[in-house]
Amino acid sequence: MTAVREHVIAELRDRIASLRGSAARQAGCLPFGIAEIDDRLPGGGLAYGALHEFAGGGAGTVDGAAAALFVAGVAARTKGKIVWCLTRPDLFFPSLAQVGLNANRVIFVESDKEEDLLANMEEALSYGGLGAVVGEIVRLPMVASRRLQLAAEKSGTLAMIVRRWRRQTEANDFGQPTASTTRWRVSVMPSEELPVPGVGRGQWLLELMRSRAGECAEFLVGACDDKGRIDIPSRSGDRSNSTGRSRHSG
Repeated sequence: MTAVREHVIAELRDRIASLRGSAARQAGCLPFGIAEIDDRLPGGGLAYGALHEFAGGGAGTVDGAAAALFVAGVAARTKGKIVWCLTRPDLFFPSLAQVGLNANRVIFVESDKEEDLLANMEEALSYGGLGAVVGEIVRLPMVASRRLQLAAEKSGTLAMIVRRWRRQTEANDFGQPTASTTRWRVSVMPSEELPVPGVGRGQWLLELMRSRAGECAEFLVGACDDKGRIDIPSRSGDRSNSTGRSRHSG
C-alpha cells in the first residue's frame, strides 16, 4: 500500500511540474540580450509569470539603490503599466528615467505596513495586463513569496521584489528560503574608464545567486542605459565565464 501511495504521489508531482513548465513556456521570458546571461537562465531570460528577488551588495547592501535601478531597467523593457509598491516614498524619479522607466508608466502604491504591501502586490498581480509588479520589502516570508509566485503564474505577469533593509543585520534574511524563481545581488563597481578624462558609464557586479533549475553565476556589466539595457564591457568579456559558478541552485 505504501509503495502504491508513493507511486501516486510521484505521478502527481510530475504532472504538477509539467503544468508549471507549460505555464512558464506560455508566459515566455524577457531576455537581457546578452548570451552569457541568457544562457544561464532556463528559457533564455527572466521568466514572466514568476517571482524574482533582488538586493544590493557590497557597500549598497542596506539602501539597495543599484538593485532598484536594475529592476527599473528590467521593468522599462516590458509593455504596459508598472505597479510599484513601497513603504518609503524615496525613489528619485530622474534616476528611473535614466534607466528608461518613464514615471508616467508607473503607478506607485504606498503602504504603512509590509503586510499591506504584500497584499497590494498580490492584488496587482492577479489583475493581469501589467508590464510588471514591483515591491520594496525588508522581509519576504516563504508563505508570502508562494502567494506572490502563484499570483504571477496565473496572470503571466513579471513579479519583482527589491529587498531594502534599514540596518545591516536585517540583510541576513536574504539567505532564507523563498519561492522566488531567481535571486540576484547587485553591487556598484568602479565606472568604466573612458579614453579621455571624464565620467564613465557605471558598472555593476550582477550575482545570480539562485536560479530554479539553473546555475549560479556572476557578471560584470555596464549599468542600464536609457532603454533599460545592460551590456558586458568589451574588456571583461571573459569575466562571466571565469567567475560563473557551475553548481546547480535549485
